[in-house]
Amino acid sequence: MPSKQRNVTSIALNLLDERGTYWLVDCGEGTQQQILNSPVKLGRTEKLFITHLHGDHLYGLPGLLTSRSYLGGDTPLTLYGPRGLKQFVETALEVSGAHLSYTLHLVELDEEGIIFEDESFLVETARLEHRIECFGFRIVEKDQPGKLLNEKLKELAVPPGPIYGQLKLGHTVQLEDGRTIHGKDFLGAPVPGRVVVILGDTRYCEGAKKLARGADVLVHEATFAMDKQELAYAFDHATSTDAARTAQEAGANVLIMTHLSSRYQGDSVNELLHQAQQIHGNSHLARDFWSFDIPRKV
Repeated sequence: MPSKQRNVTSIALNLLDERGTYWLVDCGEGTQQQILNSPVKLGRTEKLFITHLHGDHLYGLPGLLTSRSYLGGDTPLTLYGPRGLKQFVETALEVSGAHLSYTLHLVELDEEGIIFEDESFLVETARLEHRIECFGFRIVEKDQPGKLLNEKLKELAVPPGPIYGQLKLGHTVQLEDGRTIHGKDFLGAPVPGRVVVILGDTRYCEGAKKLARGADVLVHEATFAMDKQELAYAFDHATSTDAARTAQEAGANVLIMTHLSSRYQGDSVNELLHQAQQIHGNSHLARDFWSFDIPRKV
């Protein structure tokens, strides 16, 4: 449930530098209101992933979709989620007489695996263990080309200009003097892409560890403290120690915990953080409007 300090779940992935867009994961009640107090622009939202169909991850969706129209959003939006999502969205829009000014693509998830891939990103999903069908998402930035070795080109008297741009892309170029040079021969080591894993509600499970393997950042629910382990298991939720175990065993660099029970108010949330840090030192508790920068690997 929401509290005075924390709203229900919605997470934004800022991809303005990479593709000029935002991706959202989940859309709990009040998400569009929260967005008004954040840098996120609905019109620049490209994808929205729904982990599962419980209300605290879903009830903000009809309002967000229609507000995107009112705010001038006219680019396509793709919505991913479990079976039943299409019925929920279409019913809400039809009954309320809503009209969208943009194309909405609905993708219902039937299988685990890759659900999106282009030249720069890949998204993989796997099932988690919760009371209803629930997914986690592994968002992979593909490796970037290495730096162009300008000095090496100068040694070969290759004139600066558009040619350098072609070589940076790895293309083969023929010079005016007849020489042919290959871009791959003039690039430094590739820059590894970053990996962000955002899970829906889940108890400790293999699906979560599978998605989180080697991730730069793992976003994991931590509904309860460790003294509520039996309660967490009974309701298919995780404790802060469960989240930390998953991060540690999967080799994830950073753990960010979300989805805290409303019983933890004020300083009591620090108990969850302390428990996680005993297992995985690089652990954090997300707060509303908090952001975490993921630097490129060098």
